Amino acid sequence: MSEQLAQPVIDTHVIVREGDKILLSQRGGPYGHGRWHMPSGKLDKGEPVTEGAARELAEETGLDVDPTHLRLVHVVHHRQDNEVERIGLFFEATEWVGEPVNKEPEKCLALQWFTVHDLPEDIIEYPAAGLLGYLNDSGPLTEHGWR
Repeated sequence: MSEQLAQPVIDTHVIVREGDKILLSQRGGPYGHGRWHMPSGKLDKGEPVTEGAARELAEETGLDVDPTHLRLVHVVHHRQDNEVERIGLFFEATEWVGEPVNKEPEKCLALQWFTVHDLPEDIIEYPAAGLLGYLNDSGPLTEHGWR
């Protein structure tokens, strides 16, 4: 019997935090339309995860972060469905340059700051698991969607 190896999609999520405020993006695409999440995206083949996270942040928000200023704060192993699983690496940007601007209006309806005490209720579940893991300091890993 041959074992089938997992082939998860690798996602990067960047938590941009100023004091008690966190920058969230409102989805404009079909997945999670109108709901909130952190700036994020899929890792490209051959790309180091911190460089991929910095690239996605710049593409979506115009914020420039040196990959060395991304601190890994949480990992989510997400089961999307019976066919697809994802590994989400959640980074906190410790320093960045620029002011957030919606650089992808075809994919993003809005960028908005929320306080950690008043987050929107309609954050997409998978990124919410990583954000709450970070905010609640509940350990390094969340397994989401497996049960």
